[in-house]
Amino acid sequence: MSSNILAIQAERHILLLRHQRVMLDFYLAELYAVETRALKQAVRRNPDRFPEDFMFELSAKEVQMLVSQNVIPGLGKLGGAIPMAFTEQGVAMLSSVLRSDRAIQVNIAIMRAFVRLRQMLASHADLAHKLEEMEQKYDGQFRLVFDAIRQLMTPPAKSARELGFHTLQPTIPDKRSTRSRPES
Repeated sequence: MSSNILAIQAERHILLLRHQRVMLDFYLAELYAVETRALKQAVRRNPDRFPEDFMFELSAKEVQMLVSQNVIPGLGKLGGAIPMAFTEQGVAMLSSVLRSDRAIQVNIAIMRAFVRLRQMLASHADLAHKLEEMEQKYDGQFRLVFDAIRQLMTPPAKSARELGFHTLQPTIPDKRSTRSRPES
């Protein structure tokens, strides 16, 4: 699998938790083509390589939030294990405990995904700053234009669509309102 495809796959699984961009253990295991259990085992055998700013276990509240948002499957599908979250540095450290050609390629791809995400966020911040400067320079003459640009820069709000099935309540006819048909 090419490095670009791996990077795109990795980008989709980068989450923001505790004000940090992280990837969860079962997504990483999928990319590395190893069992989640084996990845966790390698991490637990090397606790000195994974301080809290490199890797942390999710709290029950975080797991519940991610499950309710359909970001991750329920714990039943995860085997009941609490997921581990790896920061960019933690992912880099994984290459030292998972030794395979695939691990090397995946690590390179994930590092590229983190870098690209950082560049996109920096670019967005630079654009917002330049827009602010232009608005001050041109005084309010182009307020409508600036407002329109800001709206384009704002990500669309996710629709709150309902999930699940809806059942119709059976309507019971009111006996008083039913007419009896004359028999022919």
